[in-house]
Amino acid sequence: MMPDIDSLSLTQQIAQMVVVRASGFLFDHQIQYPAWEPPTATLQHWVTDLGVGGVILVGGSAAELALRSQQLQEWAAIPLLLAADVEEGVGQRFSGATWFPPPMALAEIAQTDTARATQYAEQMGATIAQEAEAIGLNWVLAPVVDINNNPNNPVINVRAFGESPILVSQLTTAFIRGVQQYPVLTAAKHFPGHGDTAIDSHLDLPTLPHDRERLRTVEFLPFKAAIAAGVDAVMSAHLQIPALDQQFPATLSRRILTEELRQHLGFTGLIVTDALVMGAIAHHYGANEAPVLAVEAGADILLMPCDPEGAIMAIGNAVAAGRVAPERIHASVERIWRAKHRVVTPSLKANFSHSWEQVPHSLEPARFVAALTQPASRALVGNIVHSALRVYQPQHSRLNYRKWRENCRNLILLDQATDCDYLKHNSPAIALPQQKGYQLQRVDHCSPAFPFNMVDAQHWSPTLLQLFVRGNPFRGSAGLAHTIQVWLNFLLQSDQLQALVVYGSPYVLEQFLPELPADLPYVFSYGQMPQAQAIALKALGFET
Repeated sequence: MMPDIDSLSLTQQIAQMVVVRASGFLFDHQIQYPAWEPPTATLQHWVTDLGVGGVILVGGSAAELALRSQQLQEWAAIPLLLAADVEEGVGQRFSGATWFPPPMALAEIAQTDTARATQYAEQMGATIAQEAEAIGLNWVLAPVVDINNNPNNPVINVRAFGESPILVSQLTTAFIRGVQQYPVLTAAKHFPGHGDTAIDSHLDLPTLPHDRERLRTVEFLPFKAAIAAGVDAVMSAHLQIPALDQQFPATLSRRILTEELRQHLGFTGLIVTDALVMGAIAHHYGANEAPVLAVEAGADILLMPCDPEGAIMAIGNAVAAGRVAPERIHASVERIWRAKHRVVTPSLKANFSHSWEQVPHSLEPARFVAALTQPASRALVGNIVHSALRVYQPQHSRLNYRKWRENCRNLILLDQATDCDYLKHNSPAIALPQQKGYQLQRVDHCSPAFPFNMVDAQHWSPTLLQLFVRGNPFRGSAGLAHTIQVWLNFLLQSDQLQALVVYGSPYVLEQFLPELPADLPYVFSYGQMPQAQAIALKALGFET
């Protein structure tokens, strides 16, 4: 039976406010980010001895994650919140599960059929929640409700439901409605709105220069819709917003988290910080001072503090010094308790308002395999990808397989060729052109510069150019702009470009459209995963 909140010590209560990061892989030698993901002994100490309230997971397969989640819950005296950033499906983080195209694909569909886009958003939310719950996750850190009203945004970009406050609000509500069909929590992010920025907050602290009226009529709207839809949590943004607080960024601002979100918008659920190890916070505030400031601001959950043990101690010292009231900690744990009651299969005791018996999470292979292999889920992905596809096939096309069957090149440009989940040797982007005689060439940011000139052009071949480029955290930009531009210019000037496929960001395609010849066929797909590659190349005629 779980303890009553009042039976927990102050340190134990504070620990419940901490969510640490861990690898989804089972063994220490598989850890991919050792600076952020602790070895097993440390993780078990945090869960068992410190009693942290939750774990955010990344990496591994869905099957491994099912085992990992069971292991973590068995270590914990109090059931854990197990979270993951699965905005694009459980398969985005854990292989084997369903991987959707990014949310902006739904905005594309909404341009011609809003009702269908809304239906897809709800089905997408339900599928993600079903698969998450089946493998032991009980907190989906989605949806992104930022409005991507800045095409140069390197971190939100296609993760947003679009550029319109009304449409983002509508799709947000539908997504949440889908998730709510399962015992899984949601999180609207990143308050008060990360869409109109051109700096990645994983690297540094962006500034949002808008006045409060602009924020109220644009950025706040999807959050208001999410709150009205019953979203369980709101995640803060690491943004400096002088119109709301000239001193602290949103994550550490009482004016933003308590006055705006709690009091003005009336949000009563969990306020969770974005990861405190991100550069926007870690580079400007101390590892243990930032968590204290976040608690003072009104945060209930501290996501990924740099030093979990030190953060717990620092907050305890702040309470002892009178800087933070004990009631402030208690109020956050009350909200955490209510959230945990919703998702850990509680059996409530009538005499104890904060007690429940935990039914141990047991691994049921047949159940989670069935949940992850639903034909309807794969069909839904295909429908969304296909419906959001942009295809241009001129009547007199440069792409002539009979003429160019031999000596053709399949040139793929991507950010990082190694450790790429969506581009293996048998991925359609490689395999389908190969079946028509195309020779593969991959270029990424590590490739040596090529001395382009027209003399070299005679040694090259008719080229299918495939670009994998989108906004992603830690990139610092929304595209491989320079590399892509150099290659595109060379291929156009030497008249070698046969066809173009862009996977990821529509802004990249729109940037290059004015330069493309009228007889050049092209396809754009929001999705980058193998299923999306097959659909895009089929539109060009590359079929098995």
